[in-house]
Amino acid sequence: MFYGYFNGTIAPTDQLAVGITDLGLLRGYGLFDYFLTYNGRPFQWDWYWARFQNSASRMHLKLPLGKDETYAIVMKLVERSNEAISKTGKATPTDVGIRFVLTGGYSADSISVEKPNLLILAEMIHPVPAIQYEQGIKVILDEYVREMAEVKSTDYKRVILMAEAIRAARASDILYQKGGEISELSRSNFFIVKGEKISTPDRHILHGITRKTVMQLAQSDFQVEERPVLLSELYDADEAFTTSSTKKILPITQIGELTIGDGHVGPKSKFLLERFDELVKTW
Repeated sequence: MFYGYFNGTIAPTDQLAVGITDLGLLRGYGLFDYFLTYNGRPFQWDWYWARFQNSASRMHLKLPLGKDETYAIVMKLVERSNEAISKTGKATPTDVGIRFVLTGGYSADSISVEKPNLLILAEMIHPVPAIQYEQGIKVILDEYVREMAEVKSTDYKRVILMAEAIRAARASDILYQKGGEISELSRSNFFIVKGEKISTPDRHILHGITRKTVMQLAQSDFQVEERPVLLSELYDADEAFTTSSTKKILPITQIGELTIGDGHVGPKSKFLLERFDELVKTW
């Protein structure tokens, strides 16, 4: 059993409910954020909170809670979720996923923002299958750029509409590009490796916290660049990988019909994943 918070109430998640006049439902007007705990502590809390604040500001939604108050609620949800699971006799999970959802709130005229609704959920983590780190994943290309890409909005209809195409291609995700310039995957950031140089797109993207962490971890061993990354660069890239909270550093070995490098997971992706795992062990 996992616990959540909604507008001042903490309860099991299956007992929380949002009313049908919420603008998140009626107009799709909402944003979210998501992060993991490691060793019972929120990972990169300061960075995640700053991004959540940025998303709220850009969507003109006032946060009902401050940073410290929200942190205390997160820790209470982690504690209560672990206590509830331990009572079932199952192994107590140390770590959970935490999801923030901020919507436009209830609206009398179905369009005006009056008071945002805040939902915070503790969730089970769904890790990437180990075989994907060993073999890498395939993604397909999609000519698309997300609207307000720097905001982590709840609008994910593009990848949902593309789900059948992804399955038909036996791929794991889509890689967005527009006019030959790569931006990001549907839920994660993108990197290419060439020699000792690691490059990642710098615009039309959500600035991922795992992305930022990996860039810092790589600086002592690689030349790290934030810049426009072109489709044409994929043909002679040594490696490619994607980063996110749940994916960490996940190798990409095929994009569409193009094989990246020699088609195997490269040493630099493995090295960065090992370095990331070392970091979170002692978080």
